[in-house]
Amino acid sequence: MSEAYLPGPVIECDAAAALMEPLTELVARAGAAILAVNRAAMRIDGKLDGSPVTEADLAADRIIADGLARLIPAVPALSEERVDLAKPPYQGSFFLIDPLDGTKEFVAGRGEFTVNVALVTHGTPLLGIIGAPALGLIWRGLVGRGAERLATSDGALQAVPIHTRPFPEAGTPWIVAVSRSHGDARTEAFIDSRPGAIRQMLGSAVKFARVAEGAVDIYPRLAPTHEWDVAAGHAIVSAAGGRITDAQGADLQFGKGVKDFIVPAFIAWGDPAATR
Repeated sequence: MSEAYLPGPVIECDAAAALMEPLTELVARAGAAILAVNRAAMRIDGKLDGSPVTEADLAADRIIADGLARLIPAVPALSEERVDLAKPPYQGSFFLIDPLDGTKEFVAGRGEFTVNVALVTHGTPLLGIIGAPALGLIWRGLVGRGAERLATSDGALQAVPIHTRPFPEAGTPWIVAVSRSHGDARTEAFIDSRPGAIRQMLGSAVKFARVAEGAVDIYPRLAPTHEWDVAAGHAIVSAAGGRITDAQGADLQFGKGVKDFIVPAFIAWGDPAATR
């Protein structure tokens, strides 16, 4: 039997809750490492898919990889920057990591880039943390236990509970998060099919965070992306009362061995009733 098919450790809700603080610290440290990189002088390389990778991506990835290896070495970790080491399908629990989501935002000098870490159990994100170091914010959630936003205040992190909001009544405006860097025709058609949309252009996983805190109603992306782009936001939105589905309204699954870890399409709904 291949090592990839052996069942791994299973991290359920109570054990995940005990990991929340040390994982949050890892995300904060990775964010600090990104901010320490001189964007004007850094090296920028291209991946096979044409997306950029910088020394900031790699610095954040090293911090998270080393931290997870010390914290909970028995749980596999899949990172965008180490995808060549992946051994899917993943049984039990595993971590999904995007050490610098929104590299284009980072390279362009904007602040909407994030560090994303998710714990996935039985194919579903259970815990998610999204850090936006340039904004001084961290969003985190544990499905079944709620979600919160942490903001830096006088050197300390102050936590505020967050929740998604009910979808506005028919005929009234609603807010949709759209990507600043990755527009597509299918997503625009979905938005246009629901009159009254107010578009809010955002970068990286900040779009999930705005859904989770009730500032945005829906974040649709009906074009391919990767599991590490979605998993942390999936957990946070779910923990805050929302739901993530595919384009047909079905639940997403992670770590099951889909080629290149592609998510063909997804919709983040602040109000699960809006999916009907």
